[in-house]
Amino acid sequence: MERARILIVGAGFAGLECARRLERKLSPAEAEISLVTPFSYQLYLPLLPHVAAGVLTPQSVAVSLRRSLRRTHIVPGGAIGVDPASKVCVVRKITDEVVAQKYDYLVLAPGSVTRTFDIPGLTDYARGMKTLAEAAYVRDHVIAQLDLASATPDQRERESRLQFVVVGGGYAGTETAACLQRLTTAAAQRYPRLDARQIKWHLIDIAPKLMPELGDALGTAALEVLRERGIEVSLGVSVAEVGAESVKFTDGRVLPCRTLIWTAGVAASPLIATLDAETVRGRIAVTAEMRVPQFEGVFSLGDAAAVPDLAKGDGAVCPPTAQHSARQGRAVANNVVAALRNQPLEPYYHRDLGLVVDLGGKDAVSKPVGVELRGVPAQLVARGYHLMAMRTNVAKFRVGANWLLNATAGDDFVRTGFLARQPARLRDFEYTDAYLTRDQVKEHAQALLAKG
Repeated sequence: MERARILIVGAGFAGLECARRLERKLSPAEAEISLVTPFSYQLYLPLLPHVAAGVLTPQSVAVSLRRSLRRTHIVPGGAIGVDPASKVCVVRKITDEVVAQKYDYLVLAPGSVTRTFDIPGLTDYARGMKTLAEAAYVRDHVIAQLDLASATPDQRERESRLQFVVVGGGYAGTETAACLQRLTTAAAQRYPRLDARQIKWHLIDIAPKLMPELGDALGTAALEVLRERGIEVSLGVSVAEVGAESVKFTDGRVLPCRTLIWTAGVAASPLIATLDAETVRGRIAVTAEMRVPQFEGVFSLGDAAAVPDLAKGDGAVCPPTAQHSARQGRAVANNVVAALRNQPLEPYYHRDLGLVVDLGGKDAVSKPVGVELRGVPAQLVARGYHLMAMRTNVAKFRVGANWLLNATAGDDFVRTGFLARQPARLRDFEYTDAYLTRDQVKEHAQALLAKG
């Protein structure tokens, strides 16, 4: 009997958990498991602000797939189109070679990309916080601004280099602003020509509240921590225009600034648009069992899928969080196995374990299983949760050792020279223009199938 071909697209929380469980539940004789990903690691996304701040090294949050997976075939590339009629996924390898991956069961977990808007200058001058390369770049860029501000005699240039703006008052934006503000405050002591009071951080968001998911009490507590540190938080405000040396806000203010970090939400991977499937706000519509109803043998989950949230009901869908993605990955694996063995599928049902927000140092706010915490207890919960969620003991040890080293020895504020002479744009990191149209997908699939 021929083995079933199971193809997983994406090695984030959802894709990796799915592959791990499939390896445990299926024998090698039952199925061949393949995983399409451009990188041989799972990015532990919640700790990217710590990488940008130098608290953690980039390798610490890059969890090795080859330590986690034993017999899954890793295809080094990115899926750029899917033709469900032919049961073919079109993949562009990291060498730019385009190949066809046939499948019997397809698990779509391509994740999300940074959501942008039609704001003049945004895609040219903003930096993101969605990939490992972006976090490393942002760290280099921020330290470079301190170096250049210290070296220039021009007061106007110094002012623009020492103003930093983070857009997005969710977890990513709040943690990014908090962690990087600690970085620049500590670094200023090593720059005798700089006045630390000249370094200004701004966090802005169009929403009326900071991290509303935390509730009023913890959201207010986080806001107080940020403002006590000197971070100017502006709510109900967004960006009107971004230039090389200035940022204009929707309230009319114009700020001299050369650093704008954009964390204002995510959108489903453009891969979803290559399928002729129903979507909900850009995310592929799936059943409670995470099947794509229009296509046989296709499942989708994580940030790219609108998975019904049965715990909330009323048509709600699960938010794009790491906690949901990891649990959905395990649930989808169970359903793929059930489909393969002609057994009934189970709906995904998830009880929220709570939220953690690490503001750096001893500051944090957390809400584990509904219990509101702040300060050191919240920080212990936050970091304990992150260590528990990491998939290998090596990764846990690296992160723990890095936290300890940073707490005791501090930072050396070293630039690595990453893209030093090439100002990076948002699209330089996420390759959102690499995907095919639906017609191109069909043409590629037929041509590649004819060849092989």
